[in-house]
Amino acid sequence: MPRVQAHGRGMKSLSSDEVVAVRGVLTDTHPVDFYALGVAGAIDRLTLPLRERGVVVHLETPHHGMEVDRKSATLLYRAAQELLSNVHKFAGASAVTVRLGCVSHPAAGHEVQLKVSDNGAGFDIEAATHGRHSGMGLRLMRLVLETVGGHVTIDSSTAGTCVTVTLPLD
Repeated sequence: MPRVQAHGRGMKSLSSDEVVAVRGVLTDTHPVDFYALGVAGAIDRLTLPLRERGVVVHLETPHHGMEVDRKSATLLYRAAQELLSNVHKFAGASAVTVRLGCVSHPAAGHEVQLKVSDNGAGFDIEAATHGRHSGMGLRLMRLVLETVGGHVTIDSSTAGTCVTVTLPLD
C-alpha cells in the first residue's frame, strides 16, 4: 500500500487560483497531489480563501514525517475541506487553527488526529447534525469516518467551535 507523507518536504507555492470558494464550499481547481504536498500541505491549500478574507490561519503539524496511508489522507483532507468550508460560510471567525498530529492511547493504539478550531459565532450542534433543516456535510463526514473506525467530536459555543477528527493508524 503506498504511503503518503503527512507533511511534504518541498511544499509547492500556494497561489490563489488553486483553491476557490464556490457557493461557500472550498474547492480545489487541480487534483490533490498528496505525494508532492503531503496531507498538511494539501490541507494548507484549503485555507487560502480564508486567508484572502483576512482570517488568521495557524497550521500546526507537530509530527513532521508522520506517514498516513492514501485512504486516511483522503479522509482527513475531505474532513478538513468540510470543516474549513463551514468556517468560511458560517463562522464569521477572525482566526482558525488547524492541527494535524499523531496521538497514542494504550487501548486504541496510534491514531491520526485533525483538529480545526475557530473563534467564530459557534452553532447548535444538535440542530446542525440531527435537525430536519440541517445540512448533510457534518452528518456525512461523521458517518464516513465512523465506518472506517474513526470518530468526530464537536464542541461549540458563542466563543467558537472545535471539531476533532480521529482515525486509527494501526
